[in-house]
Amino acid sequence: MVKIATWNVNSIRARLPRVLEWLESFRPDVALLQEIKATDQTFPRMEIEDLGYNVEIHGQKNFNGVAILSKSPIEDVIRGLPGNEADEQARYIEGFTAGVRVASIYLPNGNPAPGEKFDYKIGWMEYLCEHMRERLTLDEAIVFGGDYNIIPSDDDVHDPEAWAGDALFRPEARNRYRRMIYLGLTDAFRVIHSEPHRYSFWDYQGGAWQKDFGVRIDHLLLSPQAADLLEDCNIDREPRGRPKASDHTPVWCALRI
Repeated sequence: MVKIATWNVNSIRARLPRVLEWLESFRPDVALLQEIKATDQTFPRMEIEDLGYNVEIHGQKNFNGVAILSKSPIEDVIRGLPGNEADEQARYIEGFTAGVRVASIYLPNGNPAPGEKFDYKIGWMEYLCEHMRERLTLDEAIVFGGDYNIIPSDDDVHDPEAWAGDALFRPEARNRYRRMIYLGLTDAFRVIHSEPHRYSFWDYQGGAWQKDFGVRIDHLLLSPQAADLLEDCNIDREPRGRPKASDHTPVWCALRI
């Protein structure tokens, strides 16, 4: 069994105690991190390697940044979204490890919408969709995990009306997310859980965590080969309730590999 988790840590250096304690307690085989806000020079590689993880990152100073941590060697690493080489933001890293191809994705937020940032989000999703289409021609188990900054449905938000105009919930963005699903990808969480109002993000403002006013925007999308191996999937709420926590919490799946 291979456990693969995705987590937007909202600054690896600021959350390092939380990340280390979660790695030690949950012990994922593969962890896909987003918004690490660190470069090769500032990423706490030694502390994480001391827990038995191999580390590959695509970093950026003070913003964005994605990483793959794995108990197994990480091969065939790609930094940056293929086809979108002009993009200077560090939002995509991919590699093959533990018998599965994985990608850590930090999709643009897109607010305010409409506007330039929303146009960037939509364009980025087009590139991602095309890369997913190409990767799905491979006969491989693939997990595209990350912070997609997309609320797929009304069941994935505490108050749909309040989020109606937000870039995470606008029809243009949700339609492109569905286009990814229609390529043949499977939302691992929704295979295991049909109940509404299970969230992976709660804002720091307004007591959102205490009131459970959240959204589900962190997703694990599986290729057909990976979906056939899916054993379990869940949202680990525990890290969000700790002091100085990220505003996201890990989402994980287990594959029979």
